[in-house]
Amino acid sequence: MGHNKGPSMDAGTGFRRVAWRKARAALLPSLPLEVVRLRVKRAERLGLPYKAYATIRAVSGRDIVGFLFSDNALGMGRSTIVPPPARVRLNALDGAAARLIAVHLPKDPAAVMARGGVEAVGRAPGLSVPWRAAREALRELAREAEVPLDGLVVVAATALERDWSATAGLGGTIAPDLIRPDAA
Repeated sequence: MGHNKGPSMDAGTGFRRVAWRKARAALLPSLPLEVVRLRVKRAERLGLPYKAYATIRAVSGRDIVGFLFSDNALGMGRSTIVPPPARVRLNALDGAAARLIAVHLPKDPAAVMARGGVEAVGRAPGLSVPWRAAREALRELAREAEVPLDGLVVVAATALERDWSATAGLGGTIAPDLIRPDAA
């Protein structure tokens, strides 16, 4: 009648399964224990779970050196003031990674920057902004903070913001609640 997508009945299925598992295992590097310990400490310093940190590091090929927060991810609403819970999160990253904020209209980046506590604040690309202009705006923000693109991680609250990483060639995207405010 139809195919139920069950296991293959072809000869050699067991061998192909074993060969596939070995090939996948060979792709995963085995790191020395001391390197793993250092990376776990780095993840703790950034306030990230190790699994998220290791995934971003593996995909981008570089350590996380900065976070690009959207004003939505910080819960700023219509204000130019970062609310206290988000301020604690930003302050916990001081010295561990660069902190950048992209604000949507009608907020003024200069007013947010005047409040201090971050390395750079810029205009967030809106819905009507062409892809190329969005890419350049995000890259300019990274250049202003002197952060390499592939070491910058977007902290996004909306679907549009989650696309910034791919648009500008950044290191990855995480949800705002993934960063623990009690980073050491």
